[in-house]
Amino acid sequence: MSFVPPGTGWPEDPATADTPVALDPADVRHLAAGSGTLAELTAAQSVCRACPRLVEWREEVARVKRRAFANETYWGRPVPGWGDERPSILLVGLAPAAHGGNRTGRIFTGDRSGDWLFASLHRCGLAAQETSTHAGDGQRLIGARVVASVRCAPPDNKPTPEEKATCFPWMAREITLVAPTVRVIVALGGYAWQAVWPALKEAGYELPRPRPPFGHGTEVPIKRGDAQVTLMGCYHPSQQNTFTGRVTARMLDDVFSRARSLAV
Repeated sequence: MSFVPPGTGWPEDPATADTPVALDPADVRHLAAGSGTLAELTAAQSVCRACPRLVEWREEVARVKRRAFANETYWGRPVPGWGDERPSILLVGLAPAAHGGNRTGRIFTGDRSGDWLFASLHRCGLAAQETSTHAGDGQRLIGARVVASVRCAPPDNKPTPEEKATCFPWMAREITLVAPTVRVIVALGGYAWQAVWPALKEAGYELPRPRPPFGHGTEVPIKRGDAQVTLMGCYHPSQQNTFTGRVTARMLDDVFSRARSLAV
C-alpha cells in the first residue's frame, strides 16, 4: 500500500478506520462544515480523497520514494493542521512537501523549509525543540498552530485553481474553530497571503479594502467581533529564499518575535 491506512498506529494520526472520507468537493464542504471540533476536522482532513490528481501524486511519491528515504514508510495522505488547539498565533503555508510532510505526516516536518521554520520558532519560544524530523518526535508548538491552504503535496508545488477551491473549506473551518484565541496570523509566502484572505472572510473577520499587498513584515489590523487581530506577512523559508539570502534566520526571528509580542 502506498499510504498509511488510518488508525494503524502512525504517531499523531488523528483518524481511525471509521473516519468519513471526502470523495468530491461537495463531501469536503459537508464534512468541514459538520466538524464541531479540531479533532473531527483534522481526522477528516487526513483521509480526504477529493482531488484525483493530488491523490495519485501523493501516493506515487509514497510508493517510489526518494533514495535518501528508501527504507522509510511514507505517510502518503493529506497533512492535517497541527499544533496548539487554542493558539494565539496561527501560521499559514501553501502545501506539504512531497518528501517532507507527505513523508512524515506533519506539516513543515522533514524538509529544509521546516528546518529553518522550527529553528526560528524554537529561538522565539514558540516550539519545544529546534528540529522536527517525524511525527511523535517530541516536538510541540507553544501557543501556535500551523495549517496549509492545500493539504496534499502537489506536483511541482503547484496546485490547480480547482484543487485550491476544493481544499478551501478545510482551512476556512480550521480558522473558524481556532479564531476565539488567535491574535496573530502569519502568512508564509505570497500564495498563503492570497489564500488566507477569503478564509478569514469566511471565518467572520472584518477585512480592509483594498487588500494590502504581501510583504515581509507587513502588518494588517483586522477584527473578529471585539477581538483585535494582526495579519502578518513573512517570506517563505523555501530553499530558494534561504539559499539566495532573501530570507535569513534573523528575518524569521524578527517576524516571530514580533508575532509573539503582539499575541500577548
